[in-house]
Amino acid sequence: MLPGWDDEWLLLERERWDQLRLYALEALAQRFQSEGRHLSALQTSLVAASIDPYRETPHRIAVEVHLAEGNPACAVKRYHDYRRLLQAELKVAPSDRLTRLVRDLTRT
Repeated sequence: MLPGWDDEWLLLERERWDQLRLYALEALAQRFQSEGRHLSALQTSLVAASIDPYRETPHRIAVEVHLAEGNPACAVKRYHDYRRLLQAELKVAPSDRLTRLVRDLTRT
């Protein structure tokens, strides 16, 4: 929305627009997932993650989709990539909810 403009009202509108898109994309990804439309769910969650790479919900959906498809290695990779991003950029860890999804897969 109006690239290059930095008026305060526009910054707030961009944030509002991004939040609306995020919630809509996450809801759509969850719906696709519940319908067993794994590819659509994964693609939609990845679009949401590209809008806000720090937001956990789209990453969690992607992990859940990989697990539902029977791809535990992909689920663990997605989790570790997200964990590395959070640690490098913000010095925080993923939530316990997300960590629990892959915890048993990473134990040896």
